[in-house]
Amino acid sequence: QVQLVESGGGLVQAGGSLRLSCAASGDTFSIYAMGWFRQAPGKEREFVASTTWNAGHIYYADSVKGRFTLSRDKHEYTMDLQMNTLNSEDTAVYSCAADLGTNAYGTWYEGAYEYWGQGTQVTVSS
Repeated sequence: QVQLVESGGGLVQAGGSLRLSCAASGDTFSIYAMGWFRQAPGKEREFVASTTWNAGHIYYADSVKGRFTLSRDKHEYTMDLQMNTLNSEDTAVYSCAADLGTNAYGTWYEGAYEYWGQGTQVTVSS
């Protein structure tokens, strides 16, 4: 079992920044990758960014590339998402997920992940 807790969401004006954090606990030794997904009201959940845990290979959705930066503490099992130049399209519930590597799906696919956090709300005002 892996438990994930997100923090750092809130209300920010367009053009501003937020930093999200995710802390994993439990069977963290089994984690192959961790990622961030988001879901806006009435829309499908979409991939934001991810990292393989040991090698630190990072992937970004095109919509956030150049604006968001993912980082991790490999040994503390924490993962952050620095979000800059936020706009209204970034308003969503952001969720942290852990992939135990039990399938061959890429880390950009939500079906690859076995555990999910509760989510944290990010609201960008215009």
